[in-house]
Amino acid sequence: MGFLFSGTLGAMNEGLFTSPPPNAVPLAERLRPRTLDAFFGQQALLALDEASIRTGSLILWGPPGTGKTTFAHIIGAMAGDHFEVLSAVLDGVADVRRLFQAAEERFATNQRTLVFIDEIHRFNKAQQDALLPAVEKGIVRLIGATTENPSFALNAALLSRVQVLPLTLLDKDALGKILARAEAVLEVALPLLPEAREALVEMADGDGRYLLNMVEKIASRPDQNTLLSPQALASFLTKKALNYDKAGDEHFNLISALHKSLRASDCDAALYWFARMMAAGEDPRYVARRLLRFASEDIGLADPQALTHTLSAWQSFERLGSPEGDLALVQAVIYLATAPKSNAAYVAAKQAALSAHKTGAVPPPKHLLNAPTGLMKEMGYGKGYAYDHDAKDGFSGQNCFPDEMAPERYYQPKEIGFEREIQKRLAYWQKLRDAK
Repeated sequence: MGFLFSGTLGAMNEGLFTSPPPNAVPLAERLRPRTLDAFFGQQALLALDEASIRTGSLILWGPPGTGKTTFAHIIGAMAGDHFEVLSAVLDGVADVRRLFQAAEERFATNQRTLVFIDEIHRFNKAQQDALLPAVEKGIVRLIGATTENPSFALNAALLSRVQVLPLTLLDKDALGKILARAEAVLEVALPLLPEAREALVEMADGDGRYLLNMVEKIASRPDQNTLLSPQALASFLTKKALNYDKAGDEHFNLISALHKSLRASDCDAALYWFARMMAAGEDPRYVARRLLRFASEDIGLADPQALTHTLSAWQSFERLGSPEGDLALVQAVIYLATAPKSNAAYVAAKQAALSAHKTGAVPPPKHLLNAPTGLMKEMGYGKGYAYDHDAKDGFSGQNCFPDEMAPERYYQPKEIGFEREIQKRLAYWQKLRDAK
């Protein structure tokens, strides 16, 4: 999270925080880091080489509170460009053209302009098209932030001129570091029992901004001498933020109960916990997101329709709203609870990620690489590649793992639901492979 910059990055806008007292500035704003060293989480972004950070237009795609705006300001400061902000809600094509005209004048004096557009998916096609000439000529460097899938939210012409960098929900380690930094800035130790501290991180659900908002509420609590338990913490916070005061139950406990009831295939219990969350005033979109996660994590390919059904339920809710759309989410709960369960895909993904981390940047075998140039052909790219459609049974059996790595088996489907059919398919391909 980084301070807002104006003019040439690296210099604070005079008077930006001189009017209100420091404590009037939201904690999330006060804690924005200015350098990558203080940027927690998003290891994939931090692993980028410096050239990628300093050059080229970028689209930062990820959930709220994961550091998109912060990362944009930090890398802009590193490049030393003039910094401008466009609002996808307030600014139109005329504003874009005026900004780019000023950028072109700077460009003539060898100064580049970095334009940051938050929620860039809210720009319509005409506004997105207006960005293209200046981006293509290098007059401006564009950094856009979005919570929506760029493949659907941005037009193809703009996408072809930018690099999309995905951000993920912050993990518990990153949230813990943000929490510790907040306490250092506030010069207080939050009055929390250890288990309540863990519950606070869990409640943030990967959203750093939301975590800091909760920290600010706790730090302003009159009684700072009494350590809060998880139950007391949930009662205090939800009364102010989530309105979970009807039965004193915690946001994180209810979603955990719903998730585990679904996993246990207890349809009625899942419906009960869903109803409790709705009655407590939970955001249905949050529940829909967790249901979608469950469909891929706990059901997976045991029932491939679970993901589709849940996504359709979420989309139906978005179209209808509450209360009419609530029934679509109820149907998703029933479908997920009664579906066969398998975490085989989840386990396979974790094991494959572990292998990828261990092997590092080993290249693919050359026979799998395309060779569009003569030089690449001379280097052996594509040599020996077997076109599977031309092979007997449509299967070549060629090795697709790196040369430095022995083939591994990550996905172990369970003898349940559609994964029974997948087992048969895998066994068929393995039989052909063994015969080669």
